[in-house]
Amino acid sequence: MTEQQPWIIVGYVNVLPYIKEFAPGSVIVIDEPDVIRKQDVKNALEGAAMLRELVEWEYQLPAAADEFFNTYPDLAPAVVAPLVEYATPFAARLAERYGVPGAGAGASAIMRDKSLLRRVTRAAGVLNPASREVGSVAEVREFAAAHPGPLVLKPANRQASVGTKVLHSLDGLDAAWEECTSQDEGDRVPDRDRELRMLIEQFVHGDEYSVELLVSEGETLFSNVTGKVLFPGPRPIELGHTVPAAGISAELDALLVDRTEAVLRAVGFGSGMVHCEWIVSDGRPYLVECAGRFPGDGIPMLIEEAYGINLAGAFYTVMQGRRPEPLPRQAAGGAAVRFMEAVPGEVVSVDGTDEARKLPGVLSLSLHLKPGDTVNELRSSWDRVGSVMTSGPTAADALRTAEAVVDAIRITTA
Repeated sequence: MTEQQPWIIVGYVNVLPYIKEFAPGSVIVIDEPDVIRKQDVKNALEGAAMLRELVEWEYQLPAAADEFFNTYPDLAPAVVAPLVEYATPFAARLAERYGVPGAGAGASAIMRDKSLLRRVTRAAGVLNPASREVGSVAEVREFAAAHPGPLVLKPANRQASVGTKVLHSLDGLDAAWEECTSQDEGDRVPDRDRELRMLIEQFVHGDEYSVELLVSEGETLFSNVTGKVLFPGPRPIELGHTVPAAGISAELDALLVDRTEAVLRAVGFGSGMVHCEWIVSDGRPYLVECAGRFPGDGIPMLIEEAYGINLAGAFYTVMQGRRPEPLPRQAAGGAAVRFMEAVPGEVVSVDGTDEARKLPGVLSLSLHLKPGDTVNELRSSWDRVGSVMTSGPTAADALRTAEAVVDAIRITTA
C-alpha cells in the first residue's frame, strides 16, 4: 500500500485507532455529519496515527456513493470496507465504482433489507419463516388470523434488535405497535427522518446460532459457527455468545455453513465478511437475517482468540484483492462473551469488578456504570450495561468463567 492508495473505512467504531492493520496516515474514515458530531468522532480520532482524513458525508442517502466517487474520482483506494450495518450498501457501491473487491451493490441492498432477503432466499430454497410487510395494526391482525401462534414484529431496515418484539398474543397489540415503531438510536444515526418499514413474521422456536464467513469472490476462505443465548423476555436481545458454538454437532455445524453459502449464492455476494443468523427447529435451520459486515458483540475478538488467527488481517487482505494465508478449519480453544444486566433505575453502587477482573480466563471486562448513571429498560442491544470476554480450553469452559464474572459483579439501582 502507498500513500496514494488510502483505505476507505465507512462508519466509525471506537476500536478504529487500534486496528493494527492500519498503517500510519493510511485511512480515510467516512461518516454521517450528525454521527460525527454526536459521537464526537473528531476528538476520538485526534492524534490517531492511522488517520489520513475524516470525511463528513451523508452516505445513507440514495446515490451517495456515486456522488462521492464523482467528487473524488482520483482517490484510487486499495480498500473500501464497511464497519457498521448502515454503511454496507454505500461501501459496496463505492467499491464497485473504484474497482476494488466488495460485497456487490446488488447483494448488499438485498441483505440490508430483511423483507427483500426473505423473498430472494426463499426463492432459492432457503427456509424462512412466513413473513409479510405490514403498515398497520389491522394488517398484523390479518396475518395473525392466517398464521396462529406466536409472532415477531420487527423493522425490515433497522439494526441491533431495535423495534423487535415477540408477540405471544394479540393482547396489547396497539401498544406493541407504538412501541416497536417509535425508535431512537441516539448518536448512532443521523437526525433526519429515515423510512421505516415493518414486518410481521411467524415465531420459530429453537436454538439460535450465527455463522461467520470470510469470502473472496464467492469462495469461502474461513467459517465459524457461534452459539447464541438471549435475555429472557419478549425482545430477542443477545445475552451471550460462544465461539465455537458450545455442544454443536459436526453435522449441524456443516449444515449451517452450507445454508449460509446458499444465502450468499442467492444474493450474489462477492467479497467480504458476513454474519448470518439462524434458528434451528427440529434440525432445520430457518434464516433470521444476514449482514454483509463483521459481526458485533465482540464476536471477531472471540474468533481470533479461539482460532488463534488474525481475522481482521485476513479480511483486509481479501479486500485488497489478495489471498490470505490458509486459515484453520477448527478452533484450538474456546471463547465467550456474556452481557450484564441490571434493574432499570438510577445506579446506587457497582461492586465486585476488581475481583472479577482477576479471575483466570478473563480477556476483558467492560462496565462503565457509576453512581448516578441511569440504567434503561432493555429494549435493544444498546441498552445492555456491560460485558465480559473470556477464554478457556473449550467454549463451555469459557462460558462458565464468563458467568462467574457476571455473578461476582453487583449493580445496585434505585
